[in-house]
Amino acid sequence: MLDTCGGIFDVDQQRIKIAELETKMAATHFWDDVEAAQKTVTEAKQIKQSIATIEGFQEKLDDLKVLYELVGELEEAEQESHLQEIESGLSVLKEDLDRLEIQSLLNGPHDISNAIMSIHAGAGGTESCDWAEMLLRMYTRWAERNELVVALQDIQPGEEAGMSRVTFSLNGPYAYGYAKAERGVHRLVRISPFDSNARRHTSFCAVDVIAEVDEEIDIEIKPDELRVDTFRSSGKGGQHLNKTDSAVRMTHLPTGMVAVCQNERSQIKNRATALKVLKSRLYEKMLDEKRSSMEQFYGGKTEIAWGNQIRSYVFQPYQLVTDLRTSLKIGNVQDVMDGGIEPFINAWLLKKGEQG
Repeated sequence: MLDTCGGIFDVDQQRIKIAELETKMAATHFWDDVEAAQKTVTEAKQIKQSIATIEGFQEKLDDLKVLYELVGELEEAEQESHLQEIESGLSVLKEDLDRLEIQSLLNGPHDISNAIMSIHAGAGGTESCDWAEMLLRMYTRWAERNELVVALQDIQPGEEAGMSRVTFSLNGPYAYGYAKAERGVHRLVRISPFDSNARRHTSFCAVDVIAEVDEEIDIEIKPDELRVDTFRSSGKGGQHLNKTDSAVRMTHLPTGMVAVCQNERSQIKNRATALKVLKSRLYEKMLDEKRSSMEQFYGGKTEIAWGNQIRSYVFQPYQLVTDLRTSLKIGNVQDVMDGGIEPFINAWLLKKGEQG
């Protein structure tokens, strides 16, 4: 069996894992806890898909080997069409192998989890608020391309345009594994649509990404450590907004961390979501305290201004998006803003993999 990308994904081990999960799913009371059962089913499905992907790659490779051996037995005049077929097959295999290599790097303890992303407008006033809304659109389009589900949790509109902050979840396999590459300050350079003199402006936004914690992870929050405020939902929404105090703001008093949720009509649901976000942030903070470098894993907390950006998006006087961590540059700005950020994410993951 193919030993993909240094053996990070061991097919035999994963088959053992599948057997364990199937035994668990066959238990009489498996569906008593529907949420836990669904997670187990999803995990089994993801592992089976991974195994099928690697086995499919191996099958294509074996077929090409057989074809190559057969071509060697043909007359030279008959070889050309078959060699073109082999070349085309190798090109497809190269793309498949690149995808497998990226997937093999998503081996962190929470890479498979859903992600919670926050965008905060920084230096630049109205410009930055508009930039925050543009980034939200970019990540939404990227999520759609990758079959991830976006769920808005909190939006704070800007005074004149855009939004000063927004928090949303990305739900789907390995959402956090990919999205964590976006943590940091994002810089925009363009001719301002809000400047009557059509001058060039520079704006900044910070993107923070944390993994949604599993219910099994023990994060204790005592009732007397929480302040819960309710208020009427604001910002973009339907006719039910601003009619009841359904929005919830939770503050963890010992750390000052805040989680807000106002996307649900039910205050109970908003409370549950806000508590999950708060637990996720506290868990991320706990992990940070165990690491030697806060900047490496929680870089989104730096000043949202010049000198701290991870990526620059230049619209004028030329068009270029540059990732300062990997030096990757892409000239098709429109495609990037339409969600085409995979090259930046993949380059970052590969660099992190090389660094060990």
